[in-house]
Formats: sequence, C-alpha cells, structure tokens
Amino acid sequence: MLSIKQDALAFELGEDWNQQKIFLLEQKEQIDSDILEQVAAILKIPAEAIRNFDEEKTVNIIANTFQDTAFENSFNNGTINFHPVEKFFQLHEEKITLYERMLKEKEDMMARLERLIGK
Repeated sequence: MLSIKQDALAFELGEDWNQQKIFLLEQKEQIDSDILEQVAAILKIPAEAIRNFDEEKTVNIIANTFQDTAFENSFNNGTINFHPVEKFFQLHEEKITLYERMLKEKEDMMARLERLIGK
C-alpha cells in the first residue's frame, strides 16, 4: 500500500534481512513485537496501524469513499460546487506536503548512501 519494495525494507532492517525474508514475514499471521516496531518505524506509521490492520475494513472504506456518487454529488444542477479560495489553499498545502516529503526522501536516501559508503 505504501509502494515500498521488499528489498528496500530489508536494507533498512539490516544485514540479516533480504527480499525473501521480507516476503516470508509478510506471509506470517503473527510477527514478533520488536520486528513489528522496527518495520513500523521504517514505514513511518504507528505499530498499532499494522497490529489492527483489517483488509476488509480498508477495502470497504476505499469503496465507500470513492464511489461514482461521490463524483456526482460534487455537481449541483450542472455546476461545479467548490470554493476557489479553499481550492487554492488546498492545492498550496498539497504542494508543501509533497515538497516536505521529497526533502525527507532525499535525506533518507543520503543517510542510506552514507551507510553504504561506510561499509
């Protein structure tokens, strides 16, 4: 869901890990708490989000959020119903968030490269 590759996660977990080991970890019904905490920290999500993950609930939320009626309800008698000022600020906030995420990804990449160089 986060588009993080298994080998990237394995690299972050350390030398004892590889893509195959991550694949096997994903198949487990139960994961040791310390490993779960490490994975959650790497993914930058709360460990509780992983512990309480329910695929059916997630699918239902997505299905109920992105129905065709959601798009249809955004129209009112053939006119689009939005406030231009709110839309401007929403787009501005999205750009800032994207920029901050890109900076963080760059910092993370630099840290990984520094660790590789150090080895």
